[in-house]
Amino acid sequence: MKKIRLFCLFLFLDLIGLQAQNWDINTLHRVNSWNGNFVRNYSTALSNSTAYVSLGVPVCLMAYAFIDKDNKRLSDAIYIGSSVAGAIIINTGLKSLVNRERPYERYPGRVHASAYESSSSFPSAHTAAAFSLATSLSFCYPKWYVIAPSTFWACSVGFSRMNKGVHYPSDVMAGAVIGAGSAVVNIYVNRWLNRWMFGVKQK
Repeated sequence: MKKIRLFCLFLFLDLIGLQAQNWDINTLHRVNSWNGNFVRNYSTALSNSTAYVSLGVPVCLMAYAFIDKDNKRLSDAIYIGSSVAGAIIINTGLKSLVNRERPYERYPGRVHASAYESSSSFPSAHTAAAFSLATSLSFCYPKWYVIAPSTFWACSVGFSRMNKGVHYPSDVMAGAVIGAGSAVVNIYVNRWLNRWMFGVKQK
């Protein structure tokens, strides 16, 4: 009887895994099939913008802080930059650990890539960086005109990676969790940095 229960449990887990895998590739197939010129160009522009925006925002904030001698803005720049860096480090480690095939490699008949990547698929580094930037920016400047555009941009980056056929939805969702999580955890690291660098005590 015990063996039968174990067999049923493993069968149930296999079915759940199969359903999740089917959802992943079916959703990707639908998003990847949107191949109009506007959508493809939009996806390319968003994907290409990720590195420049994620690096450029904290660097510009830091430069402005040095010019204006603004310790608060400098603290924000360090927090935002280190949040993005933390997300990328975690993401890189997971890529090496999981080593998941890119969807266009595993399903060449269903996924048509408009770009090819040398790294593994899980999780999405572009999405992790974008969500880390959007989340940390929103914490530093909690205004609707910061939160809305940054969140829209981050979500668009995730969409673009699927539309280009280089990531599964699960890759993108994991990247979003890593990015947002890095920004949240880094709040506590940033408090220590502020005390060490500026003697600032935060609640």
